Order: sequence, then C-alpha cells, then structure tokens
Amino acid sequence: MHLCFGRYNPFMLETISWTGKAMRLLDQTRLPVETVFVDITDERQTWDAIKRLVVRGAPAIGVAAAFGAFLGVRHFDGGSEALVDRLGQVCRYLETSRPTAVNLFWALKRVREVGQTAAKKGADSTKIKERLLSEAILMLEEDNQVCRAIGEHGAKLLAELPSSNGNINLLTHCNAGGLATVRYGTALAPIYVGAERGMRFHVFADETRPLLQGSRITAYELQQNGIPVTVICDNMAATVMQEGKVAAVIVGTDRVAANGDVANKIGTLGVAILAKHFGIPFYVAAPTSSIDLSIAAGAEIPIEQRDSKEIINGFGRITSPPEVPVYNPAFDVTPAELVTAIITENGISKPPHERALKKLCAPPAQKSHEM
Repeated sequence: MHLCFGRYNPFMLETISWTGKAMRLLDQTRLPVETVFVDITDERQTWDAIKRLVVRGAPAIGVAAAFGAFLGVRHFDGGSEALVDRLGQVCRYLETSRPTAVNLFWALKRVREVGQTAAKKGADSTKIKERLLSEAILMLEEDNQVCRAIGEHGAKLLAELPSSNGNINLLTHCNAGGLATVRYGTALAPIYVGAERGMRFHVFADETRPLLQGSRITAYELQQNGIPVTVICDNMAATVMQEGKVAAVIVGTDRVAANGDVANKIGTLGVAILAKHFGIPFYVAAPTSSIDLSIAAGAEIPIEQRDSKEIINGFGRITSPPEVPVYNPAFDVTPAELVTAIITENGISKPPHERALKKLCAPPAQKSHEM
C-alpha cells in the first residue's frame, strides 16, 4: 500500500460530512466487515446515531450533535424568538443521548449561543439557520486542524521513546483515531504525523471489551493506513508490557477533569495502573474541548451505563446465564497521578496537570506551548 500521511490523507475515511441536504455518517457499528454510510436528516436520527454508536468518539460526537441541532430546526416555521426556543429544546434532547463525553455538551452550548446571538442582533429565522449550519461546518473543519496539532505535539513525545528493531512499539485502548473524530484522530494522530516524517511504529491494539472498538475499529484503521498493528485481548496488556514489547501507552479521552483525572473507555484505568507498574509512559491525547474545567475531579464525571446485552449477547449468542445481573459501565476514570502527559492542540500538560490544563484552555495570549 502506498502511504500518504499528509494533511489530506486519501486513505482516511471521513466519519462525518455534509452533503448539502444531510449529515452523512460512517456507520461504525458495521465495521470492519462493511463500510456503510448513512444520511441523517433530523435530530431524532442524530440522537439514535449517537446512542447506538453509529458515530462515536468524543470529538465526532460533538460535531455530529452540532449538525443534529441544525437539522432539528431546519424546517421550523416560525419567528426568530420561537426558533431559538425550539433550538434549546433540540439541544436539551440531544444532550440525553450519552452523558460522559463533554464534547457533546460543549458543541450544543456553542451552537445554542450562536443562535441566541444572531437573534439578538436582529437576524431572521432564515439567517439564524444559515449561521447554525455554518457553525457546524466550521466545527468539522476545526476538528481536522485540532487533531493535526495534537499530532504535531504528540509526535515530538513519541520521537523520544526507545525503538526495537527500528519500530516504536505502542499500546492503545479502544479507538481514538480518525474514526473517533472527523478524520485525523487524537491518540493516533501523533502516529500518523510521525509516520509522515519517517518514524516507524508498531501498535498493540487492545480488543476493548465488550464492543471491541480496538479490534473492530482501531486495527481496521491502522491497517488501512499502513501502520503495523497487532490485536490483543484486554487481559494480555500486562504480559506484553512485562515482556518489554511496549515503549508507551497512548489513549484518547471523553472528558478530562480540572485536576487531570481522565475518563476514557472502560479498561483504561487498568492499562494505566499496569503502565505505572512497569515504568511505561502513559499519554492521553485530548482536544481542549474535552477538558472540563467546571469539574474539579474525576469522581464528578457522569459514567454512562449501557445495556447488559452488549456483554452477554455481543457475539450473537448468549455467553452468560440470562438471569445473572450484569454491570456494564462504558467508561472508567484514570487518576491524574497515573497520567504522564496530556497532549492537546495547544501544547502538552505535564504534572501538576491542574495548573497546566488551566493555561492550555486559557485565551490565546495566555497559553504556553509546553507546561
């Protein structure tokens, strides 16, 4: 396969696009067997797509929600004040789709404020709708820029790692690549940027039970982009670390608390504890839109509970007695003290994260590129 890791990599599937009439989503529930795109035309379809993980990954959820807010008012026939009220209803509805990824709430707050501001300035309903669509498209474009910047900062960290047989060996959990964003990804962006510059990588992808985002999505994406990848079961992470096969762990996140505690896919906490034990750097890649300074610590992050069928019937047959209770949290929280660095588009946060994250999220004049 010819590798092209430039800013517009042709092998990167676009998870979200605007057709002019609909939001087009890559249906990630069908990967890796089928590559299917679905057109979303209203807020109820958007809610369902987010809930069922047709679109997934915190940045992608945020962008999809922004388009969903526009779609929810696109055909509204009323004055500007009534339209803003309707926009608020749609946003509150979309907020109920998934509770943990802060990007969802960030994006909906942003589009709601755009509508309110336009109405206050005297815009009619048609102009307000145009502004909402423009803002959603802008978010899509910004996501590519943000992820590229994360890749630039992260590649510098990865370049410092030891190599084995010419490869830098990494472990990742769940999927925080291009398929979790619009195109580039967060945790995988430094790998793509590094490969563009001639660095060689090998990635161990945790299977990521119960929905297998690692084996279904991360392995698929890396393979498509020419990065050597090996899938392991979640309970094999300790062994590959003990055997010296991993130089660092890099993951994404759905929400970062002000103190640097990180919520990510269930199983991330265990990987972080193992990395600490074996003296391996544990990196988190996060756009600043995933940093929630309003939450002091990870204990305040709401954790989504999902259907028991994902665990006991995820492979088309019952794998546990149906009468036995199932506990299925979608995320866990990794304490800040286990996080070596948080890579954002504005720079890198190193402990103590609380001070560094505040600076990285500050207005541009106050930001520092390396904490």
